[in-house]
Parts: sequence; structure tokens; C-alpha cells
Amino acid sequence: MLTTIYRLCFIILFVFSFYNHSQAQQYKIVTVAFYNLENLFDTIDEPNVRDEEFTPQGNKQWNTKKYDIKLEHLSEVISQIGVDKAKEPPAIIGVSEVENISVLQDLVNTPKLKPYNYHIIHYDSPDRRGIDVAFLYRPKYFKPLSSVKYRLTIPDKPDFRTRDQLLVSGLLDGEQFYFIVNHWPSRYGGEKRSRPLRNAAADLCRSIADSLLNLNANAKVIMMGDLNDDPVNPSLKIHLKATDDKSKLSEGYFYDPMITLYKQGIGSLAYHDSWNLFDNMILTPALLKHSGYYFYQAHIFNKKFMTNEEGRYKGYPFRTFVGNNFLGGYSDHFPAYLFLIKKIK
Repeated sequence: MLTTIYRLCFIILFVFSFYNHSQAQQYKIVTVAFYNLENLFDTIDEPNVRDEEFTPQGNKQWNTKKYDIKLEHLSEVISQIGVDKAKEPPAIIGVSEVENISVLQDLVNTPKLKPYNYHIIHYDSPDRRGIDVAFLYRPKYFKPLSSVKYRLTIPDKPDFRTRDQLLVSGLLDGEQFYFIVNHWPSRYGGEKRSRPLRNAAADLCRSIADSLLNLNANAKVIMMGDLNDDPVNPSLKIHLKATDDKSKLSEGYFYDPMITLYKQGIGSLAYHDSWNLFDNMILTPALLKHSGYYFYQAHIFNKKFMTNEEGRYKGYPFRTFVGNNFLGGYSDHFPAYLFLIKKIK
């Protein structure tokens, strides 16, 4: 009887000690996000760019008032991403569908974002509509060391033009990180017909990441973007080699935490009464090792204020336009984001 009591007391003491140790462990947490801003155009008609509809004279009658509403709404979203755990807006945000650096400067200088001192890395790309990807960061957390854009070319389509892929390398609280921002070719003309273009974009992204891993097998690379494909499509499963099966990471696969969300029916945009998860965050295996900053959780930011509240499209992202009808919403995409954590005690 006494032996049983002693064993019980030992187990209770062990559990209590383990609990106290876990409680004492502290972590630093930062948010990394991606957001398709849905046609963030200025009101100026630029030569050699198909932006006429986003001018005061265009079909959408795009003017300063509408532009300011758009900026205010986008900043409202960005200022809230990840604050439930990180307590402040993202340290890093990849964005797509921006016309130029000017609209980004207007965005980061809105009242909701200006206090966070976001800086911008942006290059013009050859997309015929003039839309680009870009990288926003807070110097409080991230120090860029280099950036370069990569052009996607299709050998049998010499006139093909799309968004460049943007690679940014730098130090996240002193630790080397790499970020690849993507906006892969759309499904215009049908998913199957346009599939080879996204497969080629995935091949390019894979080659960029592989070049980094060839220099350092433990490189921490985060690939993010609007991929215009779901996590189960060939571009991701076969060409990029992204999986949610951690046992395959030793075989050259990347980790895609968004697959779990996709299996749960969570999407980042809706079309024809079904959800897609085109907005993705994909990681090299080093980000699953508990050293320095490592992956904690991934989410889609889909708060109620960003959704349609009624009608046929109830629950869909509350977008800026439907056709040429100005709704005054946010974007037709929800942002994707993840938390990185590291032990500080």
C-alpha cells in the first residue's frame, strides 16, 4: 500500500515539475503573410499598360475617392493579421496585384499602417496589365540583404508575359531567411489549357529554392503567393513537390501546411459556389526543426468583416468590384499567413 502511495506521489511530482517547466518556456512569435490586393491600381493611365479601366474615364470610373476607400480597407485587414498571437501586425508581407511602387507607398502610409514603418521591395514586371508582386517588411524585425527578380519564359510562347518571381534574402532577428513571392499565371482559358503555364511557374520557383538549398541544405525558405492552383494540383504536388507528409521531407519535398486547411474545406477565394485555396505558404524542411525561428501554425485570415454578409455570395470575400459595379470591399482573396516562433528562455 505504501509503495503504491509513493509511486502515485512520484507521478504527481513529475507531472507538476513538467508542467512548471513548460510554463516557464517562453517564445518569440512573428507573423509572415501573403495578400492578393485585388487590382491595387492608381488612377493614372500609364502608356503600354492595360490599365485603362482603372482610370476616371474607364469602365470602372476609378477615381481618388474609390482608391482611398480601397487603401483604407486593405490597411484595416493588414493591421489585424496575426495580432491574436503575435500582438502586432506581420513582420513580413508578400503582396500581389499591385500596379507600381507608388500604390504601395500610399498603402504603407495609411493611418493604420504608418506606425509600423513598413518598407518596400518592388520591381516592375512584364505583365501586360502592369500588375506586380512586392515584399513589405518591418525593419524592427527584418534586415534585407539582397533581392532579385526571376522572369518566367515559355520557349514555345515568345510573347508570353506574366509576373516575375521575387526572391528576397535577409536577416529575421539576425537569422538568415529567404522569401520567394509568387503570382502564377491565371486559369484564363480554362484550368487544363492553362495548366502548363503554372507547372512552368512551379518549376521556376523550385529551381530558385533548390539553388539556395545547394548552397545550404538547411536554408530557411518560405515560398508564398497566389498560385492560381489548389495544393492538390500537379503544379504543387509534382512540379514544386509540396506535401503535408513530413516523412517525405527527406526525399526532397517541401512542406505545405495549407494542405491541412484545404482538406478541412477552408479556402482563400470562392468561385462558382466552391472554395479554392490558391494563396499558399510553402516551407523548406529546416523550418520544421526546432532551431532559431521555426514553423508553428498556418491560417487563412477570413474575419467576418471581410466577407459578404448576405445574398447569393454570403460568406465569399467582400471584394472591391463585381464587374464594373463598385462594392467598396477589400479583396476577392483572403490573406494566407503563418506564425514563426523561437525559444527565448
